[in-house]
Amino acid sequence: MRLTVELTGRTEFGPGVVAELPSFVTALGHSRAFVVTDRGLRATGIVERIEKILASAGVEHATHEDIGPNPPTTEVDAGAARLREFGTAVVIALGGGSALDAAKGISLLAGNFGSVASDADKLWEAADGLPLIAVPTTAGTGAETNGFGVIEDPCVRRKVYIGHSSVRPRIAVLDPELTLGLPPRVTAASGFDALVHGIESLASRGANPVSTAYAAHAVTMLGEGLPAVHRDGGNLEARAQVMFGAHLAGHALTLSGLGLVHGIGHALTAHAGVPHGIALAAVLEEVMAFSAAEAGKAYETTARALHGTAAGGDWASAAIEAVHRIAELLSVKSRLHDLGVGRDRLPAIAADAVADAVTRNTPRAPTEPEVLDLLQSVY
Repeated sequence: MRLTVELTGRTEFGPGVVAELPSFVTALGHSRAFVVTDRGLRATGIVERIEKILASAGVEHATHEDIGPNPPTTEVDAGAARLREFGTAVVIALGGGSALDAAKGISLLAGNFGSVASDADKLWEAADGLPLIAVPTTAGTGAETNGFGVIEDPCVRRKVYIGHSSVRPRIAVLDPELTLGLPPRVTAASGFDALVHGIESLASRGANPVSTAYAAHAVTMLGEGLPAVHRDGGNLEARAQVMFGAHLAGHALTLSGLGLVHGIGHALTAHAGVPHGIALAAVLEEVMAFSAAEAGKAYETTARALHGTAAGGDWASAAIEAVHRIAELLSVKSRLHDLGVGRDRLPAIAADAVADAVTRNTPRAPTEPEVLDLLQSVY
């Protein structure tokens, strides 16, 4: 086997490590920082904490906190305009996956005057963006491991991928203390997203020995950590386990790609506003059953990592049962009609799911009618 794997970036992990943020800024050759964060994060006290850390070290900074869930291209354009006004700086992406994804687009556009976020498909060969430090405050997306973001183009009503190698975070700052205040629902949905990253990475057509190693360990850590953090949200050790498991799953998906679960998830969010992790949970078991014959080895690895047992050697069923138990425990599994998805939207959701770039990595290539049938089965 001939294998080339490029792993870049630096990871700083541990309780309280966010206090070292000023030294990370200077390590990148800058003395100024532009913080991109979620609209609601200031209420948690985290934004003020970061600002005080930067100010106490004399790091000039500005904070842009106008990023919402599933950020549209217009929000990315607005953030880039503000960054251009502020000038050259390290971009600090602070928050959940939406903030991290938007920050990548903002950083890239700031280095490419005249470009807008809807040009995403043309920007992969663009000039470099500004250097980026990722500080996730949720444990799920793994967005700190790669150089692309998923944003929404409202004009065409679909998800687009904006990215460039230059906006892959130079430093990922993983401080589990930042996740202690997460509400149970957010903890569950983001953690389940990470679990799906691991499972889909194992089954992906693009899987390789390195991505498989990352993904298998991620599923093990998340399978153990998610129930523990669900029982006690103040369990810092469990928070740390889930955060690092999500980070490993992010590395896995960056190398392997994902699959149909994410293709459907993106379409459900774009068409019906379903939160990402909840959208994935709605269809994970059904997609696994659809792909069972083609992904047998991957699902055996999944089942073993989740301490499942296979009656008669049926590891695919064991894996599906194991993820079902976790979904039930976290209360993230819902039917589509309960999530407000109109039945009339299902054909368009199926079409977009099949067309989504992530779906090409799925172990069994689906047709639109097959995906439509799957969606109707969970309606």
